[in-house]
Amino acid sequence: MFLLLQDVPLELRRHIVSISLDGTSATTIIVDRETGEPIWRPFLYNESCPDALPMVKSIAPPNHTVCSGSSTLCKLVEWWNNAGSNQKSALLLHQADWLLWLLHGKLGVSDYNNALKVGYDPEAESYPPWLVSQPYSHLLPSVLAPGTPIASLKEEIANKFGFQKDCVVCTGTTDSIAAFLAACANRPGQAVTSLGSTLAIKLLSNTRIEDSRFGVYSHRLDDKWLVGGASNTGGAVLRQLFTDDQLEKLSEHIDPSKASLLDYYPLPKAGERFPVADPNLAPRLIRRLFAD
Repeated sequence: MFLLLQDVPLELRRHIVSISLDGTSATTIIVDRETGEPIWRPFLYNESCPDALPMVKSIAPPNHTVCSGSSTLCKLVEWWNNAGSNQKSALLLHQADWLLWLLHGKLGVSDYNNALKVGYDPEAESYPPWLVSQPYSHLLPSVLAPGTPIASLKEEIANKFGFQKDCVVCTGTTDSIAAFLAACANRPGQAVTSLGSTLAIKLLSNTRIEDSRFGVYSHRLDDKWLVGGASNTGGAVLRQLFTDDQLEKLSEHIDPSKASLLDYYPLPKAGERFPVADPNLAPRLIRRLFAD
């Protein structure tokens, strides 16, 4: 993150009035609420915690977004069952929350896009009663709308990198929402697909839609909803199978105007989140030989 700040041209840093950032949804970090230091290894966004899923399903409404093994709440329950019940000063943060804390210094603040998969209700703007009643609810961060000012950039960081003293750090969002905003889509029905290590789809809608059986959930975007999900297929599985040179050469032979007749389902390992939530779904990767 600090390298990215350094990459901003110095003449531009002096004119920046606010900073925010995005992070992968459901990447979960348990920290000490006094020091901010991690007290457990991070849970990555695509990591599943199937042992915690039955407990989460027993408290959440049917087919709720948290009823997926990769949800933030499943990761919190997994940690709580293994080590958390003895940790009185613990705090849950998302990837973006923790990185932003390094910039502004106020622990325990999140946004309602990142907090969706821990059970926060962005429509009611509160944690639901079924979640607040749990013994680990004190770990949950406070939640604000994305882009809400939190505090000024730390003085030592502003001085080191040449930002103005009143530069404000704001709450963040998730990576695929940031991609949607960057694509300038603004009408219901418009959708954006983001290809990274995984594949995320977001479609702007007037209606909130959620069904964990299909890995579908809705993030709030002002007065509308971003309906979609994230598949475990994507760049990560390509990295397992091909080198950069191979990908470049093979891509030259792709005709995007023609539908492929190949029936692949490329996954890095068993398990899928969207368009179906199935921790046991096997990849379909019949190997073929290609001439250079």
